[in-house]
Amino acid sequence: MLYVVLVFLVLSFFLYVLLGGADFGAGIIELFSSKDNQKPIKKTVYEVMGPVWEANHIWIIIMIVILWIGFPATYNVVVVYLHIPLTLVLLGITLRGAAFIFRHYDAIKGGSQKLYDRLFRISCLITPIFLGMTFGALVTGDIVLIEDNPNAGFYEVYVHPWLQVFPILIGCFYATLCSFLASVFLIGEASDDEKRMYMRKARVAILAVIAFGFLVLITGFAEGRDFVTDFVANPFADAAVLLSAILLYPLFRAIRFGRVKRCRFFGGLQVSLILFAAAITHFPHVIETTSGKLNFMDGLAPQSVMNVLAISLIIGGLLIIPGFLHLLKSFHMIKMLEDKE
Repeated sequence: MLYVVLVFLVLSFFLYVLLGGADFGAGIIELFSSKDNQKPIKKTVYEVMGPVWEANHIWIIIMIVILWIGFPATYNVVVVYLHIPLTLVLLGITLRGAAFIFRHYDAIKGGSQKLYDRLFRISCLITPIFLGMTFGALVTGDIVLIEDNPNAGFYEVYVHPWLQVFPILIGCFYATLCSFLASVFLIGEASDDEKRMYMRKARVAILAVIAFGFLVLITGFAEGRDFVTDFVANPFADAAVLLSAILLYPLFRAIRFGRVKRCRFFGGLQVSLILFAAAITHFPHVIETTSGKLNFMDGLAPQSVMNVLAISLIIGGLLIIPGFLHLLKSFHMIKMLEDKE
């Protein structure tokens, strides 16, 4: 039953990063576009996100519940020592959702629409940055456990691990991944006149991902981060990154010729490979602290609890996944099988 729970955990993680990341990326693209382009982007984003604008958050809820029930030791470290960036993530998600609704459905159309637009765009930027910073804090090795360091101060314990250059760069890297996903996916949603704009933004986003990825590696090496050295030494991570780099060529060709299905396939596959490389580097030691690495498989819930959790996930999956796919199909959100090329 443990492997069933792990499958649902990994699946939820990948789906949220890919689908939720694309939603955040749409706001990032809108934020960094000219005023002339923001209006058509806003219209396209609404048409794409409107029917399912909060559906993707189900994956992060499932992931949190799995960690809370099945892996309480890991959950405890994450929510206690990184409660500040996680609170900012929740604030960003809330502001994004509220702004998205009010900027389209507010009964009074006026100056408040500009405020809603700004809130939506900024929250779409800061949320993935703090998500990335949270992950960065988990792998930097600077988390100070209170039980091992009872005299440690508030800043050292709750602020320093995530408010550093390395975690910030990882946050920016994830934000660029989100903008890359959104620009690639939106190519298939735009009219012929707007498609070239998204193709151009997709190329810029790819360059931004490469640049921030390079900065993360250089900074990690300069600061002596075990995560980076282990990342480079891990053959599975190296193979995933190499394959992702090779796929840049067919992806650029797909973008150049506006091949919608190929853009989405190669774009989603590249991000999945990058996520796999990052996740496999230290697994099951996913958290590094000043006291050493914490094994993800330590402190598991009792077997009886894992059995109930696994059965609940299977039943829930049989209900949720078909319903989610039906929702996407009902609003013509599943584009992979449509011939739009």
